[in-house]
Amino acid sequence: RPVFPFTAIIGQEEMKLALILNVIDPRIGGVMIMGDRGTGKSTTIRAVADLLPEIEVVANDGFNSSPTDFELMGEEVKMAFLRNEELEITKKKVPMIDLPLGATEDRVCGTIDIEKALTEGVKAFEPGLLAKANRGILYVDEVNLLDDHLVDILLDSAASGWNTVEREGISIKHPARFVLVGSGNPEEGELRPQLLDRFGMHAEIRTVRD
Repeated sequence: RPVFPFTAIIGQEEMKLALILNVIDPRIGGVMIMGDRGTGKSTTIRAVADLLPEIEVVANDGFNSSPTDFELMGEEVKMAFLRNEELEITKKKVPMIDLPLGATEDRVCGTIDIEKALTEGVKAFEPGLLAKANRGILYVDEVNLLDDHLVDILLDSAASGWNTVEREGISIKHPARFVLVGSGNPEEGELRPQLLDRFGMHAEIRTVRD
């Protein structure tokens, strides 16, 4: 679907500046945007993601692995890289992943691919939202309503740049470097102080009356 242009969003300079700075340097640590409904939080975040140039990724890889940066490669790509195999490279838009409020831990972190286990008898990993968000933006709307356990997982991955999954005898670690963007509505309760502590920036926006 078409994305509303970033340059067409009037006002909300603090939010726009915070988002621009974070996409320039993700090490800032993400941004928390607090504001009433209808202030254009989601629209602005999608618009800034749409502005970003395409990135080079290894084709058919579930982790958006970089073909050149070792720190941004999944395990399989790392092994192929070390064996000097030729990697098929493609370009794609910077991933912009929405984390739904009702998401389960399996959906976020990834899980065992049951279908492959049953049909082929092999233990395979099915990447979750953290894998899809690698090298992109992970957006959590209404972060103050998200389950505490999931919030901890997100913040730990955002801080370390890695996601570790241990399930049924499989241990998998993959890169999860993303800009974490959270938004919330003050009417739905205040943010916990430990949550605010973990975001690099905080932007407060108000309804434009004019």
